[in-house]
Amino acid sequence: VMSSSSSSALEIEIFQYIDAHQSDFIKDLKEWVAVESDSVQPHLRKEVVRMMALAADRLAALGATVSLVNLGSHQLPDGQVLPLPSVILGELGKDPQNPTVCFYGHVDVQPAKKEDGWNTDPYTLTEIDGVHLFIRNLYGRGATDNKGPVLAWINAVETFRALKLAMPVNFKFVIEGMEEAGSLGLEKLIEEENQSFFSDVDYIVISDNLWLSNKKPALTYGSRGNACFFVEVECGTKDLHSGTFGGIIHEPLLDLIALLDSLVDSTGRIQIPGIYDSVAALTEEERKLYESIEFDLEEHRNNCGVKKFLYGTKEEILLHLWRYPSLSIHGIEGAFHEPGIKTVIPAKVIGKFSIRQVPHMDLSVVKQQVVEHLERVFSKRNSPNKLKVSMPLGAKPWLADVNDLLYKAARRAIKTVFGEDPDFIRDGSTVPVARMFQTITQKSVMMLPIGAADDGEHSQNEKISRHNYIEGTKLFAAFFLEISKLH
Repeated sequence: VMSSSSSSALEIEIFQYIDAHQSDFIKDLKEWVAVESDSVQPHLRKEVVRMMALAADRLAALGATVSLVNLGSHQLPDGQVLPLPSVILGELGKDPQNPTVCFYGHVDVQPAKKEDGWNTDPYTLTEIDGVHLFIRNLYGRGATDNKGPVLAWINAVETFRALKLAMPVNFKFVIEGMEEAGSLGLEKLIEEENQSFFSDVDYIVISDNLWLSNKKPALTYGSRGNACFFVEVECGTKDLHSGTFGGIIHEPLLDLIALLDSLVDSTGRIQIPGIYDSVAALTEEERKLYESIEFDLEEHRNNCGVKKFLYGTKEEILLHLWRYPSLSIHGIEGAFHEPGIKTVIPAKVIGKFSIRQVPHMDLSVVKQQVVEHLERVFSKRNSPNKLKVSMPLGAKPWLADVNDLLYKAARRAIKTVFGEDPDFIRDGSTVPVARMFQTITQKSVMMLPIGAADDGEHSQNEKISRHNYIEGTKLFAAFFLEISKLH
């Protein structure tokens, strides 16, 4: 609830309109959630295309100029060739006096089936009272990731139109339908459009992540990158019998386990020499950002079902999730993993691990450090086996300046709508699209989430609360006004 002193008559008029039209906004979300726009499963690609058309129509209804840009097709691992859904580029308002804000979102979703453990049909938006009486949740696949936030932004723009108010900023929209499958074709499109569509953009806003808490709003200013590695050890062309060969050969799996074991110690510290050399030093100003953050350690522990974390304080936990690198081992290919015992010595095994890198770590340097370390450990084993280390995937970290005008405007809008300052948070996982926009366009990029920590994106029973959806719509409207005040 906002105090009228902190908000103008204009804001009050806008917020009242949004409150009065809640049921319309929820009806729109219901219609969007009903489309099974799963970009991961090939047989549902036509639904993604249908969803893109719906979104394009919705923008056209706002009065936006909309173009659907064809990205061609892609080949699946099984050889099948599928068309890529078009990307929407939309434009509303061209007043040279106004700043131009570009919004990025996606309308494709992760797979979902009722039998995966959903309490309701994932493609029927269902409103259910939460444990706290004042919270009502809207359950459905895509409710928070990312159909709800995309619609909240559109609803906010729509509100200015409905009230016949002058648009405070010029709007641009980039809406895609392949985010959950790796945003195929998007980077090339941004590069091609950089001199044209993006040339007059001042700010880029992404609303495709969550708060850190269930109640306190947040602004995200960074995310870790991810470098994925394969380490392959091979002794020959075929698997061998452990009775006939056990004890007389260098077994690849023993080599591999020694290699994997050398990567990280029991306290979670990465053992690769030089890996921490270029990690940005923690500044006093940055350390302060961590103190006021609302984060319940016990709740987080219970949510993930572990007995104990590596660190005992909120600050240490968040620092190691956000601004220090981590190394995780994901699995071993080629080893026998079914139930029972099979006395076989596998001929070739592949270990898989990844390093979440943080700002100032260079992907090519990280790769070199990993390769040199593994080769050094391997050479000490005097094994005749063949070692091969590769990095099939590398995504860079992203970091924005919290003192940027864009963040100042968002912070004020949050204060107006929610009555408190946001937490400044980073994301432990990777948000390639933020980095992509920042690197190519060189514009200010901000992540402005409206979903709560317990929304369950990618999970069963995904939801957005009615409160977050409606107040999120107000937040976007207030944010437009704050941005226009900067200019």
